Amino acid sequence: MSGQIVTTTITYLVLTERPARFPPMPTSPRLALMKAEAIPLHFYRYLYATVGVDWLWVERLDMSDEALAAEVQREDVEVTVLYANGTPAGYYELDFATPESPNLAYFGITPEWTGAKIGPWLLGCAIRDAFSGAATQLTVNTCTCDHPAALPLYQRLGFQPVRQVRRDVPVPPHMRVPSHIAARIER
Repeated sequence: MSGQIVTTTITYLVLTERPARFPPMPTSPRLALMKAEAIPLHFYRYLYATVGVDWLWVERLDMSDEALAAEVQREDVEVTVLYANGTPAGYYELDFATPESPNLAYFGITPEWTGAKIGPWLLGCAIRDAFSGAATQLTVNTCTCDHPAALPLYQRLGFQPVRQVRRDVPVPPHMRVPSHIAARIER
């Protein structure tokens, strides 16, 4: 460990019904969604690291192949990849271990596409997929290391906060700490 610790506040949210309306698909760039079946671990690692590089996503960075496969290649986990102009631009991961209460485990946009106004549409797609089966609610969490627009976006689409917890996140020695987070590192 590098000895660096970031203290973050995690907000847990729940959406208790399928929204009546969803954000429209942007007209530009060209967007496509594709569900990745038995996602190859190298591709999942690329998505996770690329989307999470600015938000201190560390939990899955150093997982073994076996541990990561157990998380992302289960039959009750769906990983959907967003493509913009033909290149990977983000993804979302839905965990249906509890079909009536799936969890939006991961959701994000790659740095190249952050700020392109495609996040609301992508989140709407994740919500639509989550409620396509037996779901009566959808859960998600975000933290103060995530994009500052994440919590307001979840709330705008109907999620309600249900609890908050503080957590210390050890920063792996090989990971660059994003500048917007660096000010909060305890030494």
